[in-house]
Order: sequence, then structure tokens, then C-alpha cells
Amino acid sequence: MGSKSKKLRSGYTTGACAAAAAKAAAVLLLRKLAPAFTSGTASAGCAECGVRSRVKIDRIEIPFPDGSRVAFRIHDSGCREQEKSAFASIIKDAGDDPDVTHLAEIVATVRSVESGAPGTEGPEIIIVGGTGVGRVTKPGLAIPVGEAAINPVPRRMIHEAVREAINEFSAGRLEQNPRSAVRTPHLEVTISVPAGEELAKKTLNSRLGIVGGISILGTTGIVRPISTEAYTASITAGMDVAKAMGHSVVVLSSGRTSEKAHMKKYSFADEAYVMMGDYLEFSLLDAKKHEFKTIHLCAQWAKMIKTAMSTPQTHVRHGAIEGKDAAVFLRSSGIAIPDRQFNTAREIFDYIVSDAGTRDAVLKTVCKAAKQYAGTIASSIPIIVSLVSYEGEIIADSE
Repeated sequence: MGSKSKKLRSGYTTGACAAAAAKAAAVLLLRKLAPAFTSGTASAGCAECGVRSRVKIDRIEIPFPDGSRVAFRIHDSGCREQEKSAFASIIKDAGDDPDVTHLAEIVATVRSVESGAPGTEGPEIIIVGGTGVGRVTKPGLAIPVGEAAINPVPRRMIHEAVREAINEFSAGRLEQNPRSAVRTPHLEVTISVPAGEELAKKTLNSRLGIVGGISILGTTGIVRPISTEAYTASITAGMDVAKAMGHSVVVLSSGRTSEKAHMKKYSFADEAYVMMGDYLEFSLLDAKKHEFKTIHLCAQWAKMIKTAMSTPQTHVRHGAIEGKDAAVFLRSSGIAIPDRQFNTAREIFDYIVSDAGTRDAVLKTVCKAAKQYAGTIASSIPIIVSLVSYEGEIIADSE
């Protein structure tokens, strides 16, 4: 009998896919620009990539930030004669991570340009964003306002991958003719994501000020399923933007329903809202690090009762809420809960709200307990806690 637990499969970031596509396109273009550089005399790097013809590549290998090397399968590639450019694309495989860009096509187009920046020695590599890659419109992110949303590590990966293509090309040319002067053109690399604009609608990019498409992301090149690193990075990015936009208040929500309920009541600017998900302790510490003057915390009952019970990470995999434990906690807080079996926290919630006479006082007590615990993490920063009903309305707060 097989194991009941399945090991989750890792995948690759949009940044890694962009870098691999860029190297493949650069290889094609450099070979096209040097007719004498045939498949029979191609550099070792090109031969290993499985060149099928002068306009097709099957696989390409690139370096990763940790020093390892990974080979990618090329989805499509070719040369565009009139534009004096070449392109290659990769279908992103995010493994078992619930990533909106899973199976998206990442395209790199490389063309030669007349000259690089003044004083540039050797061929310059210029990286720009194309269709489906967002553009930064708000301060606070790692990329300046006005630039394509291609993060620093992906930019380095693209640069290093294309540089490899240039070096392999030069080495092959010199091997073919040791007396020749190898001259390589400046290269402009355009990263595009055909479905990027539609995919971006499923993200929080617009709140961060990234418009027109997705971000090209990644710090290691690898997507790890249900990645803590990826989620906490998005929390920090949201706070960076909120701070850069001059907001002194940050709103931490456990989910979209809680966030929308809070927006309806308070109408803070979009940038002030940060989706903390289950990362309560991390978010509170990050808000403290960003020196916000006030923290709003909003969640539905299951997350709220966990917070009141001093749980730093509220995802169910870190411990489901046992009805009996929640009942014991409520009784210890002076709340009258009958001595009977409650299977879930939701069952307790339904019992509480069924008594209109005591409902408000009980829910406020829970909010105050959640505020007290959050305060032990955020120190002296004032915290306002709001409980959101399953129908999407704020029904209690800590004030």
C-alpha cells in the first residue's frame, strides 16, 4: 500500500523561466547573426541544449542563484527575419503550488541594438518588459516607479543567462577561427507574458501599483509548494508600498471577505490593506518594523478565536481548532458555554450568536482577548480588532 501523504512537487519561478527563455532566444539570434556559426561548430553550450535546426532549440540550461544548473524545455522558438530578432518561450511549471501563473507562457524576445550606454565595454544586455508584464506606478517596491515589474533577482538571472549565451558564442567563434576578432552586438531582451494582463486580475498587483500585467518574481528560481517565503514576501511588499505612500495605519486581514467588510466600514486607501492570511505573528512584527502608528486586525470567527487563544500561525495545518479547547478558553474568560460536546469552532459561534441577549458582549470579549495577544507582539502600537461575520459584515470590535 502506498503512502497516504503525497510529497508536494516544487516548480520554477517566472524569473527562472524568463531567464531560460532569454538565453534560448539569445543563442538563436547570435547564431543567426553569424551564418558561419553552424550547428557543426556550435559552442558546447548550444550543442548540449539540443539544437534541432537553425531556428529551433529543444532545451536550454541556465545557472541558478545557489550555483546549481537547471535545464528547461523550450515550448516555442524561432527567428523574426525583418526585426532581426529571435524569440523563445517556456511554459511555467509551478509544481504543486497554487500559483496563478502555473502553465503560463513566458516569452523572451532578443534583438540586437546599435549601441549600449555611453562608456559600455563589451556587449550590453538591456532588459525590458513587454506585453503582460506589469509596470510599477507606486513607490516602495524593489523596482523604481516607471520600470517593468521584473524583480532584482530575476533581472540578474536573465542577465547571467544571456551572458552565458554570449560567452559560449564567442568561445565557439574563436575555436573556429583563433585569429578572428569576435564582436558581439548589444542585446535587448524583452520579457512578455501573453496572458499576463488577465492573470494579474487574480493577484493583488493593482494594490501594489503594478498595472498592465504580472510581476516577474523569484529569489531562488524555485517555487516551493505553499511557500511561506513567497507569502511573507508579499506581506512585506504590501507594507513597503503602504509606508511609501505615506500611510500611518495598516489593516491586516485574514482573507478577502474580512478585508471587504473592513473597507466597507472604514474606507481606508487600498494601499493600507495587507492580506496577512494565516501569518499573524509575522505580519504584526513586520508592521512594528515598518513603524505604523495604528494596526487594524480583521478576521472571521475561526481565525479570531485562534488569535484570542494566542496562536501565532492560524492555518489549520498548525492545529485545527478543537471545539472543546475553544469552549474551555471561553469559560476561562468568563463566558457561559454549556458543558456539552462542540465539534467545531463554528458550532460554538452559532451557539453564541443564537442568544441575542449575550451575543454582543461575548463577541467583544473575544475581540479584546485577540487584541491583548496581538499587543504582546506589536508592543506599544495601538491595535483595533474587528470580527467579521460569515455573511461579510463587521459584527464586533475590541473598542
